Amino acid sequence: MQDSIRPDDTTADTTASSSTRKRALTSVGVAVGVFLLFGTVTGLVPNPLYVRMVPRTPLDYLFLVATSVFAGAFVYQRATLGGSTNDRTAFGGVVGGFLAFGCPTCNVVLLALFGSSALMTYVDPLRPLLGAVSVALFAGLLYVQRRRGCRTC
Repeated sequence: MQDSIRPDDTTADTTASSSTRKRALTSVGVAVGVFLLFGTVTGLVPNPLYVRMVPRTPLDYLFLVATSVFAGAFVYQRATLGGSTNDRTAFGGVVGGFLAFGCPTCNVVLLALFGSSALMTYVDPLRPLLGAVSVALFAGLLYVQRRRGCRTC
């Protein structure tokens, strides 16, 4: 008995491999883009355009990296599963993450609404909790979305 490879099988494998590679590159690009954009805007990535008024902490970097990685993972999973109805949840995770590692007194909208003393007294201490909720929201979203998309699990 001789094993034969049909031309259709290799073409399908090549197309699937190319598609997977494209999705992976897109998701890595999104993760790096989110990291650079949010890191620059919040002053976590040192730059001459913005000076952060609140000291940087390791938690700020942790939440920046987690938000970036989860955004990239969401984009990859969304493309793999053929779309998503959870875009609002992902958006909420990104916004929550941004607020968790962003400078509270540098946000003009929050500053106008609450004032700097209220922000430093009430919002700044809640940033780690907001970051943890954001990470949990993203992790739960990815888990639920994966379970819904997996027919054989």
